[in-house]
Parts: sequence; C-alpha cells; structure tokens
Amino acid sequence: MSLTVWTVCGILSLFGALCYAELGTCIKKSGGHYTYILEAFGPLPAFVRVWVELLIIRPAATAVISLAFGRYILEPFFMQCEIPELAIKLITAVGITLVMVLNSTSVSWSARIQIFLTFCKLVAILIIIVPGVIQLIKGETQHFKNAFAGNDASVMGLPLAFYSGMYAYSGWFYLNFVTEEVENPEKNIPLAICISMIIVTVGYVLTNVAYFTTISAGELLLSKAVAVTFAERLMGDFSLAVPVFVALSCFGSMNGGIFAVSRMFFVASREGHLPEILSMIHVRKHTPLPAVIVLHPLTMIMLFNGDLYSLLNFLSFARWLFIGLVVAGLIYLRYKRPDMPRPFKVPLFIPALFSFTCLFMVALSLYSDPVNTGIGFAITLTGVPAYYLFIVWDKKPKWFRKLLDRVTVTLQILLEVVPSEEDQKS
Repeated sequence: MSLTVWTVCGILSLFGALCYAELGTCIKKSGGHYTYILEAFGPLPAFVRVWVELLIIRPAATAVISLAFGRYILEPFFMQCEIPELAIKLITAVGITLVMVLNSTSVSWSARIQIFLTFCKLVAILIIIVPGVIQLIKGETQHFKNAFAGNDASVMGLPLAFYSGMYAYSGWFYLNFVTEEVENPEKNIPLAICISMIIVTVGYVLTNVAYFTTISAGELLLSKAVAVTFAERLMGDFSLAVPVFVALSCFGSMNGGIFAVSRMFFVASREGHLPEILSMIHVRKHTPLPAVIVLHPLTMIMLFNGDLYSLLNFLSFARWLFIGLVVAGLIYLRYKRPDMPRPFKVPLFIPALFSFTCLFMVALSLYSDPVNTGIGFAITLTGVPAYYLFIVWDKKPKWFRKLLDRVTVTLQILLEVVPSEEDQKS
C-alpha cells in the first residue's frame, strides 16, 4: 500500500508540476504561489498566502527536513545506541544557521553548492537502489508476498499519508519562485520540471522497493533511519557512507528551500505586502539578506517545540490548501484571460483533478489530525485581519509611521542593505 501511495503521489506531483509549468511560462514573474494567486484572485488571498508562508510553511518545512539532516549526520557516531533528541535538535540548529549564512553571503556559491548537493542526492538514491535490484535478482521477494494482506489502510489515514508523500516530492514548485532568473523560461521551465519529476518519481519508488527486499513493513515502521537500517544489513563497513550522503541530500533540500522562498518574500515586499526592508539587497553581496534572516528565529521556534510528524501535518494543511487554490486559479485564468500567451498548455483535466485532490485531502485532514491541522487553519485565518490592519488601513497614526521608518533605516544601516534596482525603477 505504501508503494501505491508513493506512486500516486509522484503522478499527482507531476500533474501539479505541469500546471506550474504553464503558469511559469505565461506569468513570467518570480514569487511562485504568491504571484499566481495575486494574478488570479487579487491581493487579499495573495497576502494570506505569503503570511502563512512566513509564519507556518517555510519555518516548519525547514525544521522538518533539517531534523532528518540532524538525525542522519549523527548516525555514524551513535551506531550502537539511541541518538539523544537534544543532540539531534542542536546539530539541526547548526545546520539551519549554516544554510542561512550561505544564502546571505553569496547567491553564486549557494547555487554551486546546490548543484553538488543534487549530485549527492542522486548518489544516495543509487547506493540504495543498486543493492536492492541485486537482491531482487537473487529472488529476495518474501516481503512482497501477500503485499496487501493485513494493512489497515483507512480513509482517515489517507490525507496524512498524502501529506507525507507529497512533502517528499515537494520541490517541483521552487523553480517558479525564481522565474525572472531563468533563461528562456518558455522552454526551460517545462523541460526542467518534466525531466526532474520523472527522475524523482522513479527514484523514490525504486528506493522503497529496494527497502522491502531487505526490511519487512513492520521493521520499516519501527526504524527511525530506514536508509541506515537497510545499509547496515547489506553493506557492512560501507554502510557509514549512506547516512553521510542522506544528510548531504537533506542539506541540499534545506538550501534549495531557503534560496527559493527568500525570493517570494522579496517579491511580496516589492508589491507592498511585506515590510519594505525584506525587498532590499546587501550593498556588496547582492543577496536578499533580510528576506533570508527573517526565517531564522521562526524556524528555531518550530524546531524546539515540535516533532517531525506533527510539524509536517501542521504545515501541510496551509501548503496544499493554497497550492490547490493556485491550480484552481489556472482554470479561472483560462476563462478570465483567454488571450494570455500560453507557450505551454496542459489539458484541462490535469488542473481539475489536481486541485480537487488537494482541496479534498485538506478538508479530510481536519478530521484525521484536528489539533495540528486546526492550528494551521486558525493561523491561516489570522491573515485576513492582518491584511486589513497592515495593508488596507492607510490612516495609521503619524507616530506609528515614523517608528516604522526609523526601524527600517536602522535595519538598513545594521544589515548594510539598499533598495534593489527594481524598487528604484518603480
């Protein structure tokens, strides 16, 4: 059943990625989800989207992947015993800080390191898939017999399985955050998205098939680091390489997420939906420094106050609600603006199926995990009064406006940041 979920989530992610490829080629602005909601539905939903990205989605998503990084980087030092939870969180905090420093220091170095870490991801997957294929050739298929017997798959567990599966694939929309930095986006965005989604889906499904050649479903559920359990049984001393490569893979996901989402904050600030300071860049390094460092304290709060799965359910409600809304916006734009140039166009059933699935799973998750998804829903709703208070209400007291100006100028001096060229032109 888990292999079925992995496969279905991969196909759904491909559908979502194709929809974003169409949006990226007809709306050639950076900002991803935020920009597309702004174009389709206007400023209020767009503000709420960037509000939850800042308060919920990005800090929690960074905390989730960095917790995996912290566990795997410590595995070689705790092979014979349990890793203390505090040790995982402390090394995770160091990893998060390192990623933020990297993205604040150099755009080019961040991009170069991302290429190297992507290579590490593929190596980590191949290290697991190749021995798994060898096991299959040897006839190690005992864990695939009666594969659907005894599983307790329920409708209530489905959205949480969907959240976990879709989270693993959820890098496909990051390219749309940096559309303005992509050369020849009409050709390169659809090409990059389609190639990567096929590679990732095949890689993830085969990785899980490889696990089941050596580990039973029950043992897999009990393992806190499945790749390490698999490597220890098949690879002997070489098994130490696996947690290192998996940790580097997680670090790459942390870096890619921060690199992309800082552009969303940058664009939202440029539109007047976030404080002006977040659209400024470092005077010498030309990095969106304020947009990167604003995430650090929020991510640390999430890290030390939650565990991996509660954080995942907490962030997934808001993330998939708005991704479903973005893809529904694609359908709406087909009718609202039929003359918009669309160099890449998907059949209408793809966005219809994808948006329906997202919104259905989001609604169902309120019953499956009412506490974490309910908190996510409540914080999402706070975006509405925040929009009217901070954006619409333009008769703020004079002392308040002066205070904001002083804070902005002080932060500019401390961080050595200036308005970007786009701000100066506007």
